Amino acid sequence: MLEFINPYYLQVGSFVLINILLGVSMYVTLSTGQLSLGHAGFMSIGAYTTTILTLNYEMPMIVGIVAGAVLACIVGVIVGFPALRLEGVYLAIATLGFGEVIRVLLINWESLTKGAVGISGIPHLGREVLALSKDIGFTPDMLGLRNNQFISLAVFLILLIIVVAVVAFFIRQEHSRVGRAYASIKMDERAAEAMGVNITYYKILAFGQGAMIAGFAGALYAHITAYISPSDFAYHRAVEILIFAVFGGSEVIWGPIFGSIFLTAMPEALRFISDYRFMVYGALLIVMMAYRPQGLIDAKVVNWFKKRGRGQRRKAS
Repeated sequence: MLEFINPYYLQVGSFVLINILLGVSMYVTLSTGQLSLGHAGFMSIGAYTTTILTLNYEMPMIVGIVAGAVLACIVGVIVGFPALRLEGVYLAIATLGFGEVIRVLLINWESLTKGAVGISGIPHLGREVLALSKDIGFTPDMLGLRNNQFISLAVFLILLIIVVAVVAFFIRQEHSRVGRAYASIKMDERAAEAMGVNITYYKILAFGQGAMIAGFAGALYAHITAYISPSDFAYHRAVEILIFAVFGGSEVIWGPIFGSIFLTAMPEALRFISDYRFMVYGALLIVMMAYRPQGLIDAKVVNWFKKRGRGQRRKAS
């Protein structure tokens, strides 16, 4: 048991789960055909909001995380209104500029954010769970675990539950009226409007949902690393989030999930090239755009797996 629960692998798994949330946030925005590069900015809003509330105002961690997600959603809706006038690369440039404005603001507002130095000593999610468990009389050694193993395992399991809940929600939404409206807007905006779909409402809703999930991921990230700085949410983070969706495929939600898992785990599995991961990402994107622009996973791939699964069940029965 002690050898199996490795804190390093659990930490990598936790970062994979955080990146899945970020990939899903990009998928939601792309589901209406809106290419946004502002998710790093929304992530930073969530991270700094919960950090300031929990450190400066001693708010409970759950309140800080929810507040970070809600504030990111509000900002996303505000940014979404002028973004309605933009499409394609123009929207991408505008939202990238928004992310850079947030980053520069975080660097220069030193009285609140401590500038480029960043903020340390943020309450850690796992340590809070450990303290709570000890208060109720439960200790890690009852499970044969050390404290660091218990902390890493608690963080991983909490994130896993959150990710499963978020993915389940958006899968359900995909088959609802909202999901069908998103799909119609992405396919043909003018035809959707002619059929009575409120383009403005659904585009703003998608933008707000994407910003909220990114802010939620940022708030969780702050309480997992216990340290944040503006450099964590720079241009490279925005591109990384986009690559999760582009590489995995943005047609179905499983695409960004696969992209997040693969592109987060790959540098860890190949440590000798981890410093050159963005060069590898660039090469992968060139290959993908040339041979499979829809990403690795699309609706056809998902349907193939479903048919194969049904066939195996028939054989088993």
